[in-house]
Amino acid sequence: MSAFRFSAILSTALALGLFSAGCGGTVEVKAASLKAEKERKTAPDFTLKDADGKVVHLSDYRGKVVILDFWATWCGPCRIEIPWFMDLQRRNRDRGFEVLGVAMDDEGWEVVKPFLAELGVNYRVMVGDDLTAQMYGGVDALPTTFLIDKTGKIAAVHVGLASRKDFENGVEQLLQAPAPVASAGAGEPVVSLGAK
Repeated sequence: MSAFRFSAILSTALALGLFSAGCGGTVEVKAASLKAEKERKTAPDFTLKDADGKVVHLSDYRGKVVILDFWATWCGPCRIEIPWFMDLQRRNRDRGFEVLGVAMDDEGWEVVKPFLAELGVNYRVMVGDDLTAQMYGGVDALPTTFLIDKTGKIAAVHVGLASRKDFENGVEQLLQAPAPVASAGAGEPVVSLGAK
């Protein structure tokens, strides 16, 4: 898409801290990139179709930790991160975690489906467009990845190639957070987007 310039931004090394918490010796994982809860904003809801033509609403994943990854088949850094996300999906799916990919290829499913099959991607992927990107602040670099907490709020945003460890620690920290008491954001409008 003309609005999407390939931008390979290498993130700087992030300081990651691990420390013991409590008498039981459990380890609490800290991700350097996570926003404080009071600074988080609700992730915009959308309606897109996946590779099987099934409708996907982000709001269907409330109560789970979600990685929402905007990517493209031609993007080198995206190709590096996708196997990390496949591994996170495999290891954490039964713990209330999901990866959702939004492919931003102009050619749509024509190029995305063969790419997914080649890599054996094990999570849901949809095809997005400019409207989808605008909902998330005008995604103008790929990959752009949002880490969404159990209440549906954006806990971190990674633009460009990020650290695998920061993704892993962010997911772990959000999975360890208490489950939401009430369904936050009920009644928010859902924006329906066309798929290619």
